[in-house]
Amino acid sequence: MTAPSTAPASSRGSRWIEQWDPEDEAFWNAKGEKIARRNLFFSVLSEHIGFSIWTMWSVLVLFMGPEYGLTPADKFLLTSVVTLVGAVVRVPYTFAVAIFGGRNWTVISAGLLLIPTTAAFIVMKPGTSFSTFLLVGLLAGIGGGNFASSMTNINAFFPLRKKGWALGLNAGGGNIGVPVIQLITLAIIGANGGPRVLLGIYIPLIVVAAVLAALFMDNLASVKNDTGAAKDAAKEAHTWIMAFLYIGTFGSFIGYSFAFGQVLTNQFGRTPLQAAYVTFIGPLLGSLIRPVGGWLADRYGGARITLWNYVGMAAATAVLVVAGMQKSLPLFVSVFVVLFVLSGLGNGSTYKMIPGIFQAQALAKGLTGEEAVRYGRRLSGASMGLIGAVGALGGVGINLAFRQSFLSYGSGTGAFVAFLAFYGACFAVTWAVYLRGPARQARAEAAADTKTQLSYAEV
Repeated sequence: MTAPSTAPASSRGSRWIEQWDPEDEAFWNAKGEKIARRNLFFSVLSEHIGFSIWTMWSVLVLFMGPEYGLTPADKFLLTSVVTLVGAVVRVPYTFAVAIFGGRNWTVISAGLLLIPTTAAFIVMKPGTSFSTFLLVGLLAGIGGGNFASSMTNINAFFPLRKKGWALGLNAGGGNIGVPVIQLITLAIIGANGGPRVLLGIYIPLIVVAAVLAALFMDNLASVKNDTGAAKDAAKEAHTWIMAFLYIGTFGSFIGYSFAFGQVLTNQFGRTPLQAAYVTFIGPLLGSLIRPVGGWLADRYGGARITLWNYVGMAAATAVLVVAGMQKSLPLFVSVFVVLFVLSGLGNGSTYKMIPGIFQAQALAKGLTGEEAVRYGRRLSGASMGLIGAVGALGGVGINLAFRQSFLSYGSGTGAFVAFLAFYGACFAVTWAVYLRGPARQARAEAAADTKTQLSYAEV
């Protein structure tokens, strides 16, 4: 079999690939893998910066002492609106890949990060009104959209057998932007620097990410030509089921990333420097473990890994309730880090489930060969942005829950009780939809006559 050509059409420019078939092993081994890995690397870089800008207010609030005139409730509200915008913009960012092309949109979305960073640099000083901080925080939310467009783009580059690893690495490399900005903040606070130093570091990094994307990434014509895929994905029940499950994993990761430092300062009386010493650990480990979650899902099935991951998250949350009631800081911090790790593991396993679900659905519809592959790739790529958007709303819920818990009880214990109940619901949904005997058997029977057999337990 002759490998498909990747020659660009002259009318589109030199960074367009007209034919792309990663499922063809000859094509993949000859040139596809090299191109896909190059695009993955620079996608991770841009998404990494995007995550840092999105979550910069989780660390900027640590600089905001009494002279800023903000209460703990004000700070939780500020981080909540940042998270909210980051979730909402993921929907148009998903469409943007099909409209502009993956490489083109990576350049644009990276450049847009200059707006919230520069705005924060200007207003970050005592005497600025809370409403101004809210407005600038809203701008920072656009950094959250980079994840959706990046995942949609990278999903199209890799074959199904590699998606768990590739998507986990792409997302994990982006997620690690959270602990990186927290580590930089730790160094700046330790050196008695101010918030403008932090922002001044990121402005040139944004420019570098945009330039490198322009020079080394590619657009896939097959993705750009399919602007209706997101609409079709929105009609699929599995899109919204997976979005619910992703609230439990990524919603936890991003929500806790924003809130961890504030919980330590408000509930345990830590200073900003003391909080900064530990807040980066959880997001760092949660980011690094995400590709492992994808790899485990490739090997054992995403639904199985996700199910037992929720058991672990519920157990860790129950211990956090006890630690909070006993005011045990060592136990609280150590178990909170474990919860971060589990959220990262679940991020990888849930995102691996998405392409597998739609591939299995294609087989159940009687599609075979390349037609089944196209169906699965099309809907999984489009659904990822919608799932990512809804999942990120979990971060809003977590920050609002902490805000209400501190207002009502003076601690975050009430919020953790609510999170425990939600993880129980996620466990039940995962089992009922993807692992319960009748659902698994129906999928196995539907795929019995195909070359690639997938059950929901294997997705």
